[in-house]
Amino acid sequence: MQERSSVTELAEQLRRELDRYSPGGKLPSSRALVDRFRVSPVTVSRALAQLAAEGLVVTRPGAGAFRAAARTRAAPAGDTSWQEVALSADGAADLVPRSVDASGVLASLAAPPPGVVEFNGGYLHPCLQPERAMSAALARAGRRPGAWGRPPTEGLPELREWFARNIGGAVTAAEVLITAGGQSALTTALRALAPPGAPVLVESPTYPGMLAIARSAGLRPVPVPVDADGVRPALLADAFRATDARVFVCQPLFQNPTGAVLAPERRGEVLRIAREAGAFVVEDDFVRRLVHEDAGPLPRPLAADDPDGVVVHVGSLTKATSPSFRVSALAARGPVLERLRAIQIVDTFFVPRPLQEAALELVGSPAWPRHLRTISAELKARRDAMTAALRLDLPELALPNIPSGGYHLWLRLPDGTDETALTAAALRAGVAITPGRPYFSAEPPAAHVRLSFAAVAGVGEIAEGVRRLRTACDEVLPAKKARLPLP
Repeated sequence: MQERSSVTELAEQLRRELDRYSPGGKLPSSRALVDRFRVSPVTVSRALAQLAAEGLVVTRPGAGAFRAAARTRAAPAGDTSWQEVALSADGAADLVPRSVDASGVLASLAAPPPGVVEFNGGYLHPCLQPERAMSAALARAGRRPGAWGRPPTEGLPELREWFARNIGGAVTAAEVLITAGGQSALTTALRALAPPGAPVLVESPTYPGMLAIARSAGLRPVPVPVDADGVRPALLADAFRATDARVFVCQPLFQNPTGAVLAPERRGEVLRIAREAGAFVVEDDFVRRLVHEDAGPLPRPLAADDPDGVVVHVGSLTKATSPSFRVSALAARGPVLERLRAIQIVDTFFVPRPLQEAALELVGSPAWPRHLRTISAELKARRDAMTAALRLDLPELALPNIPSGGYHLWLRLPDGTDETALTAAALRAGVAITPGRPYFSAEPPAAHVRLSFAAVAGVGEIAEGVRRLRTACDEVLPAKKARLPLP
C-alpha cells in the first residue's frame, strides 16, 4: 500500500514539472530521481510508466524518459443517443431484461479514496496476500518447458487433479475444468444450465455478483430464505414446485453475506429435493481456504457426496491469494460437463497457461500451507477485533451470526434505518461499507450492512473504522434506544 501511494505521489510531482521541458526534452535519469525523491528504483519506474500510459512521456530503453509531443486536439464527441433506442428495442422481446445493475459488485471491487477505511473490500489486503510466494511461483512457471504454449482447453491435467483431490469423494480430474476465476465459472454454469427467461433459485440474501450474472443471462432469480443453518429445505422444495426451476445456486460453507454453514441434516435434504425436481445445484465453494483458526473440521463439499451429477461445483484460488490470481475450477458429472466445456471454450478459449503453471507451482510449494495457516490465524484475530469493537461502540447493530470462516460480518440495522443514507454518511466519516439491499433479489426483510475485515491493514484500522462508523450512525440512525449487548 505504501509503495502504491509513493508511485502516485511521484507521478503527480513529475506531472507538475513537465512544463519545464520542451517536447522531446529529456527528463532526469532514474538514478537522479531516486536520489532526489528518496524513493526506490521500482517506484520511479512505475511512476514513469504511469506517465507514459497517459501519453505525457516517452521512454526509450537505454536512453531515458522524454517529454512527449503535444497532443493534438481531440475530435468532437460523437452523438451516441441513438444507442438508447437500439438497446431498448433489443430487449423489448426478452422475457427478462438483460440490462444489468453492477453496483452491488462494484461495491466490493472499487477502491475507496485515500484515507478511507475499507470495510467494503472483497479480497485480502496486500499484507495478507502471498505476494512473495506468488511471484516466485510465477517466475518458476515461466521457466517450465512449454509454459508459453497453448494449454489443453480443459486445463492442465495436474491442476485438474489437484482440484479434484481437494473436492474429494469420487470426483476425478476428468470431471474438472479450469476456469478464469469464480465469477467466470458461475457465468458458464448458469448459461449452461438454464435458458433465457427461466427461473433460477437463489439463497436470500446472496452474493450480488451472482444475481448480476443471472440477470445478464436473462434469468429470473427467485429467492429462497436462509437462516443460521443455511437454506431452508422446506422453502426450497416449495420454490421448486412453484417455479419448475431447474437450477439452485447456493454457498453451503460460510455463505455470503450471512456466514451461515449448511447444517449436516440439511445437506442430504437439499440434494434429495433437487434430484426429485430434476434440477442442478450450483455449489459456490468460494471461501473454503479462508477458514478461521477456531473453526474445527469443515464439512466436505456437496459435490463429494453426490454420485448422481446433481451438483455443479465451483472452487477458486482467488479469495485466498489475490484478485489478480484468477484460477478456479468447475466440476460436474455426466452429460452436462460437455455443455459446460463448450460454453467455456466459446467464451474464453482457455485460462492462460503461465497462470495455470504458476498455480501448480504455488499450491505445490511449502509456502502454500504456511500461507493458509497464517491467514487462518489472522482472519480470526480480525474477526474477533471487529466483533469486540462493534459490541463496544455499536451495540444497536444486530449481529446474529459470528462465522468461523470467510472475511466479513452481516449486520441488521435498527428498524427504520435508511441504509443508503448510512452508507453515504459512513463515507463522509471516512469508512466505506457495503449496503445490504443488493444482496436481495426481492424486497429485503430489513436494512443490513456487510462489513469486511480482510481488506484493511490490521486490527488497529478495524478499531478506527468502527469508531468512524459510530459517527455515521449517530447522524443517521433512528432515535437511540437503550443499548443492549450483542449476542
